[in-house]
Amino acid sequence: MSTPDLSAFEAMARRAVETFPEPFRESAAEVLLQVEEWPPEDVLREMEIDDPLELTGLYEGIPMTERSFSDPSPWPDRVWLYRQPILAEWRDRGDIELEDLVIHVTVHEFAHHFGWSDDDIATIDRWWE
Repeated sequence: MSTPDLSAFEAMARRAVETFPEPFRESAAEVLLQVEEWPPEDVLREMEIDDPLELTGLYEGIPMTERSFSDPSPWPDRVWLYRQPILAEWRDRGDIELEDLVIHVTVHEFAHHFGWSDDDIATIDRWWE
């Protein structure tokens, strides 16, 4: 079996977004979803991450809970998924399906769009335990 390419990762992520309940699905449709092989060097530097394998995804934008209609964002929000770090984690874990991991990373990053912090997400998502 070959390793899924960027478009296959994007398809998995899009299927995950399509399963969001309303009103989350409608709001998520406004967010650009992009899949890249690796996180960019400037992002790693800004986040003070030395190992690119540590960043599987990223939300870039203004969370819904912090938006103002009188001060709209000049660019669309984005969710980034990074294929190589996700593949590395999947191989390291060895106990989950790749699509489940892609779904998890996707949901986690979109949760930031909805205004959830990492601590908020951790209270309901016991994925890493």
